[in-house]
Amino acid sequence: MHFHIITLFPESIQSYREASVIGRAEKKGLISITVTNPRDHSHSKHNTVDDKPYGGGPGMVMMALPVLKAIEASLLSVKNPVLKVLTKLSDLFSVHRDTRTKYVVFSPKGTPFTNDIAHEWAQNYKDIVLVCGRYEGVDDRVRQIINAEEISIGEYVLTGGELPALVVIDAVARQIPGVLGNSESLEESRTASPRMYTRPESFVWKGKQYEVPHVLIEGNHAEIEKWRKENHDE
Repeated sequence: MHFHIITLFPESIQSYREASVIGRAEKKGLISITVTNPRDHSHSKHNTVDDKPYGGGPGMVMMALPVLKAIEASLLSVKNPVLKVLTKLSDLFSVHRDTRTKYVVFSPKGTPFTNDIAHEWAQNYKDIVLVCGRYEGVDDRVRQIINAEEISIGEYVLTGGELPALVVIDAVARQIPGVLGNSESLEESRTASPRMYTRPESFVWKGKQYEVPHVLIEGNHAEIEKWRKENHDE
C-alpha cells in the first residue's frame, strides 16, 4: 500500500509518521508514504500556490495546477513502468482510475470515515492519494479532474487536511496483515475498545479507592465477554 500525501506543510506529517504504527509499518516495507509539496510545483516566481476566490469571500484558495502537478509527481515517483511513459495529466489519472488507486479530498461535508471504509480501502487499493487542503480549501476542479471522494473525519472544521490524512493512514494501515503485532486487535469488538483495566486491582487516588470490576478478575470468559458487550458502547 502506497500513500501519497499532498500538503503545503510536510513537516506536520513527519513526527507522527516516525513515532507510530505507521513508522513501524514503513520500516517493515508493508506500506510506503510519499509526501509532496505543491509549492515545489508552482511556476510562479514566489512559488505561489493560492489566490483569491472567484465570487468573493474571505481567505484564499489553493490553486488547481500546483496541486495537480504535485499529485502527478507523487504518482510518477512510484516504480510503475506503465506510468513512466505517460506525460499528460489526463492520461495519468485515467490509468490510475483503471487501476487500484483511490483519490481523497477532505471536507466536513464529505462521507464520514469509518472502520468499514478503512477495511475496504486496505482490501481494494494499492495507492491512496490524500489531498490536504489549507486556507479556504482547494480549487474544486482538482476534485473533478481526479474524481476524488470527499471524506470527513468529523463534523468540525480543521485548519488543514494533514490531521485527517494521518487518521486515514493509521486506520487503513492497521488493516494490512503484519502491521499490527496482534491480529486480535482487528476484531470488531476491539475496534473501539470497551472499558479496559490493568494492574493493580485496586489503588487509591486522593483518598478514594478505585477497583477493577470483579467480573474481569474471576476468569469466567463467558461472563467477561458478556460484560464487555454490555460496556462496549457506553
